[in-house]
Amino acid sequence: MDDAMVLIVRAHQGDKAARDQLVFDNMGLVWSIVRRFSGRGYEMDDLFQIGSIGLMKAIDKFDLSYEVRFSTYAVPMIAGEIKRFIRDDGLIKVSRSVKELGMRVRAAREELTASGGKEPTIDEIASHLEVSREDVAASLEAGAEVESLYQPAGPGEDGGLRLMDRIEDKDEAQEKLLNRMMLQSLLTELEEKERTIIVRRYFENQTQSQVAGALGISQVQVSRLEKKILKQMRQKIFAG
Repeated sequence: MDDAMVLIVRAHQGDKAARDQLVFDNMGLVWSIVRRFSGRGYEMDDLFQIGSIGLMKAIDKFDLSYEVRFSTYAVPMIAGEIKRFIRDDGLIKVSRSVKELGMRVRAAREELTASGGKEPTIDEIASHLEVSREDVAASLEAGAEVESLYQPAGPGEDGGLRLMDRIEDKDEAQEKLLNRMMLQSLLTELEEKERTIIVRRYFENQTQSQVAGALGISQVQVSRLEKKILKQMRQKIFAG
């Protein structure tokens, strides 16, 4: 078991020093991902704070049975946290002070959840940050998720495809890479049949009919299974 795995075991046992060491050891990883989002009008330090939240989530959720390097698991978690922040920030315009408090609230929520083993209340977060509960509530409301990148992007047989797969921007190549890494990380947790469906649909660009023919089931069955799998994957990405 390498040093990172030892620290993760200790962190899961409540060792704050081990958790802090993991965060410190992976700062370079967070910065490498943050730099991929440069040129979008955001302060790099702000994105680093958001990415660090994703890193802490990765530490808390990592399972040694995944049989993957921690960094491989952490990359999509960090990138996903930053992408969610950029998406929500673009849809809801709020003052910088509220944005800054929102980042502190999210970090405090992660810390209190890790130390207390349960989701903290607004009052507990407010007390921890020494701000009013009204300010905490306002920052949470401002940062609420209003549109999922994973909602259906079109009708018909391919309605199961998500906006995540079709969204375009000037960093499209990097976005596709990050999305693919996120999917690859989640694939390790799927059963063989489920993994086959996702790989054929999203990595080999096969239609549901083609997948159905390969698996010897109906297109309707493929559609139902695909929706169920994507729902499970979405819940894992946005859990916590």
